Amino acid sequence: MAKIKSVRGMNDIPPEQALYWRYAEEIISSTFSSYGYQEIRFPIVESTELFHRSNQASDMVSKEMYTFEDKGGDSLSLRPEGTASCVRACIENNLLRVDTPRLWYNGPMFRYERPQKGRSRQFHQSSVEVFGIEGPEIDAEIIKLSSRLWKRLGIEDNVYLEINSIGNESTRLRYTEDLLKYFQPLKDQLDEDILKKLNDNPLRVLDSKSERIQSLLKAAPKISDYLDEDSEAHFKKLMTILDSLGISYDVNPNLVRGLDYYNKTVFEWKTDNLGAQDTICAGGRYDNLIEELGAKPCPAIGFSIGMERLMLLIKETIDNKYLQNQSIDCFFVCFGDKSILQAMMYAEQIRDRIPSLNLKVNLGSESAGSQFKKADKSGARLALILGDSELDDGLVSCKDLREKSEQETMDLESLITKIDNIFIKEKK
Repeated sequence: MAKIKSVRGMNDIPPEQALYWRYAEEIISSTFSSYGYQEIRFPIVESTELFHRSNQASDMVSKEMYTFEDKGGDSLSLRPEGTASCVRACIENNLLRVDTPRLWYNGPMFRYERPQKGRSRQFHQSSVEVFGIEGPEIDAEIIKLSSRLWKRLGIEDNVYLEINSIGNESTRLRYTEDLLKYFQPLKDQLDEDILKKLNDNPLRVLDSKSERIQSLLKAAPKISDYLDEDSEAHFKKLMTILDSLGISYDVNPNLVRGLDYYNKTVFEWKTDNLGAQDTICAGGRYDNLIEELGAKPCPAIGFSIGMERLMLLIKETIDNKYLQNQSIDCFFVCFGDKSILQAMMYAEQIRDRIPSLNLKVNLGSESAGSQFKKADKSGARLALILGDSELDDGLVSCKDLREKSEQETMDLESLITKIDNIFIKEKK
């Protein structure tokens, strides 16, 4: 019988990889919380209409969504992104009546894309969303928040920031007209995909990865020349604040973002370490989306981190100190049923006293040599040994596997003191 494999583009995260995820997730959640952002959670399945209303012209809606009809005949979709779901949840739970809610969330998203490095069909995002603040100060705050996050993750030297303003609807209409005029005599040089983008959503041409298209865009009109007065003032003030906060950035006039709901500020954090999939975090303003989804107008801004790409970058740049701290600290080597039972009882007492300790009890009947090999492979610093002599005397033997020092035998209280002195200081 053939083995059942995971669905293409939907990948497992085995334990050795999950350590990196835990490392990042813990820092992300604590960093978001340190800025006063609150966690929100919402379903992975939404009404298909939600994404059609928020991103009518995007490839995400037309090509990439996992959509199905449930037993009641309703059209449902696995969420392809989080912002629309977050806005829906805020409207439904009356959160927009709260004074400028600042929220964060993480979890899986789903798009039917061609799987490649840093791009999967089930992928994960960690995101922030802020509602009710019009000024560029909040734009600067979430950019600064993300900058601090990279520093805490140890990747600040491997990322750079690009920003732009795409103005209001009037800006984009006027700019789009001239962009289409520019490309009109060049259509014979364009492939079918680019022609479709020009027809459906011309701004999407700007973020094309094609070197040939990027070359053509060098002489194309720039959206910065079409900004309305308010958007231009907003963007200038944002740059002033970023300068004051010491955040380096490049203005990329072709940066527009792929989803339809953005306006004014857009930004991306990029890296040169991951090839073509170079964006690890992206966001911007979406001041009109709340009204599109049926609520009163409300300014909003947010960003999303692509966790798979972040993991690739973290693995390339951080040392293994965190991973060492997540390995087994102590490994109980046991001989026989009585020994195993006693070890389990001791282990619970040790865990009560030192909750942060990673302690594993061997529950098999292997030889001493085999158990010590398992202890060493687990990364344990100390092997705790319970044989017949230890059981008879109510003691535990302890061997330091790293220092290769002489084995010591002691009572449980002395053992707890020794463990505390070794590990708790290290973990701090």
